[in-house]
Amino acid sequence: MDHSMSNAGDAAKPALHDPGRWLAVLRIVVGLWFLKALWLKLELVGGWLPLPVASERWVEALPRIVSGWAQVNPLPWYRGFLEQVVVTNAAVFANLTALGNVAIGLGLTTGFLCGVAAILGLIIVMAYELGALGLPLPGHGLRIVMWFAMLAFLFARAGRVWGLDGWLARRHPDSPLGRFPLS
Repeated sequence: MDHSMSNAGDAAKPALHDPGRWLAVLRIVVGLWFLKALWLKLELVGGWLPLPVASERWVEALPRIVSGWAQVNPLPWYRGFLEQVVVTNAAVFANLTALGNVAIGLGLTTGFLCGVAAILGLIIVMAYELGALGLPLPGHGLRIVMWFAMLAFLFARAGRVWGLDGWLARRHPDSPLGRFPLS
């Protein structure tokens, strides 16, 4: 097979056929979805400036949500974790989930330390999925899709296209962040 022909054909493809760009679009959209935590889970000053602390509303809502999950959860070990650890330490987990969502959202949206953001996303999405196992199916599909999207972002190094990871790697290839394997 003449590889020069296939390479020439690839170079002539319009930008719409670049899978790296479409993965970047998906990465940014998923990042923005996680960033909604800025308004839903963080304390806001003046109704718009988020503080790095969970809102009272989220601290109060989390134990109710998790208790509902625990009541129907088919995994005894995870049900115990939800009831004995998460619910009894609701303020800690409210802050962890709120700040985790924001960190994931910022990392994916900007493409900065995208691999780290994807790993955090894998952890939080899996924790939500395990918690919600006994619930009706509609929400499970979204979490499964998010989990596989996080895997794609991680292994494809999705922050290298239209992201700060790619900019750093090109601009400062010898810097630790430019060579960081999880960027």
